[in-house]
Amino acid sequence: MLAEALEHLVQGIVGHPDEVRIRDKELRHGRMLEVRVHPEDVGKVIGRQGRTATALRTVVQALAGREQVRIDFVDVDRKNGRGRR
Repeated sequence: MLAEALEHLVQGIVGHPDEVRIRDKELRHGRMLEVRVHPEDVGKVIGRQGRTATALRTVVQALAGREQVRIDFVDVDRKNGRGRR
């Protein structure tokens, strides 16, 4: 449910919503949601001074309740392989 909610929110922000991918990973200390977006959309997802990313993390944490959830934003750069943000 968290991955689907985050995907819906991110798709509403970006210019290439069909390229949004959310990968849900189980870690020792909780879950990690890895958000992959088109390279042109990384700035939109992170926002000025990280405000959009912080807001997305806040919403997901509220939905998660007591569960620990980490969110990583990754761009998909087809020319240079993978890039992390």
